[in-house]
Amino acid sequence: MILALVFLPLGAALAAMLIRLDRPRRVLLVFAAAVHFALTGACWLSPPACVSGAWLGLDPAGRLFLGITSLLFLAAAVYAVHSLGQSRGGRGRQTEADTGSVFVNAPEAVFTACLLVFLSTMTLVAASQHLGLLWVAVEATTLATAPLIYFHRQPSSLEATWKYLLVCSVGIALALLGTFLVVVAAAAADGTGGTLLVPELVARAGQLQPAWLKAAFIFLLVGYGTKMGLVPMHTWLPDAHSEAPSPVSALLSGALLNCAFLGILRAHAICAAAGLELFSGQLLAGFGLLSMVVAAAFIVNQPDYKRMLAYSSVENMGLMALGAGIGGAATYGALLHAVNHSVVKAGLFLVAGNLLAAYRTKAVAKVSGAAHVLPVSGGLWLAGLFAIGGTPPFGTFISEFTLLRAAFGRGYGIWAAVALLALTMAFVGLARAFLGMALGREPEGPVSRCEPWAVILPPLVLLAVSFGLGLWIPPGLQAVLAAASQLLGGGAP
Repeated sequence: MILALVFLPLGAALAAMLIRLDRPRRVLLVFAAAVHFALTGACWLSPPACVSGAWLGLDPAGRLFLGITSLLFLAAAVYAVHSLGQSRGGRGRQTEADTGSVFVNAPEAVFTACLLVFLSTMTLVAASQHLGLLWVAVEATTLATAPLIYFHRQPSSLEATWKYLLVCSVGIALALLGTFLVVVAAAAADGTGGTLLVPELVARAGQLQPAWLKAAFIFLLVGYGTKMGLVPMHTWLPDAHSEAPSPVSALLSGALLNCAFLGILRAHAICAAAGLELFSGQLLAGFGLLSMVVAAAFIVNQPDYKRMLAYSSVENMGLMALGAGIGGAATYGALLHAVNHSVVKAGLFLVAGNLLAAYRTKAVAKVSGAAHVLPVSGGLWLAGLFAIGGTPPFGTFISEFTLLRAAFGRGYGIWAAVALLALTMAFVGLARAFLGMALGREPEGPVSRCEPWAVILPPLVLLAVSFGLGLWIPPGLQAVLAAASQLLGGGAP
């Protein structure tokens, strides 16, 4: 089952490059996404056995992040298929804002193939039980997504792609050094060859050499933290999310950042098992809190609404890092927030694509009256504001409340208070922009008022998921969250 989840998208990517007609290729994209989602559901119902010498396995943490990835990819695939059809015939040096489409002037086969390879690499991250294989999978996500960011072939896209490659390559190199240091920590314990299998490292954590393990965690935190978007290693993220096509931005923010977060959580779990939970936890929480404060400052008066959503991702990833670092029930809250943030932020990026198609601009000041021009998209934009702002009854409120309550309960009251201040600042900045965009005066110039179901249904479903999680968390999801939290060094509420 695990191998099928990894190789299905790869096979579909190869087929996409060989298919000459656009419509069959688009059908293939949605079909592969749907089959992957069905197989992921089967893994949730009956977890598969480990394969390849226990290098691949879906523990509760892997199943959680794989479920998020598969759901978001299916939504993005449905959205992308319509947008690809709308953009057919685009020529010249155009951007998505020029044409009113999220796709222009690039080979559709390359885009589809890279998107499917991206799904395969993210699946491999979720299933990796070996730190070396995990590193390879995270690096592969970088290579698969670079052509997607450069899709519009514009100078700004090229700049964003190079920044993404350079910054993330430095980060992934540091993560590789951290991986080597884990081997040294394991080998130094008994003089034999070290191991990189996560279950074995956790089982024999008490025998690991603490000094080497501390050094390894620092490099892994900075390395994978670069890909996760933690401040100050986040510099690639606003440009990449802003320049990528909207469904790609949805996957970058909702799924890719989670892959790096899982890598950090694996390392933190090893440290916690070795009795170094305070060391690794405070480092992780410190980076998380710094990310929240800096991102909130950039959200206020941000003139580009896609960049605003990108900085919101930095803030929310910081909140997850804070919760994971605090530990206990806060880890459960961080994992629940990963679910809620992923579906809400992906939904908002898809709605941003609708606004971009209608208004042909990413400037906040040039978008107004969206609730009148695009009633459904405008309504989803307003709903997304309250969802990402953590207001009831959305699931983000439950996850943030769970995380911050645990922070106060574990003696991190000052940290939690600063986090609350950052969340408030970010919400004020988002509300100022979102309300003006949705409820302002209708534009006088020509604006596209078309809202086909293919670009409405995906964000509607994603936001509905968060709304539903605010009212009721299914027992199966609760069980996976609790098991994943305990596996990663935390606890249940």
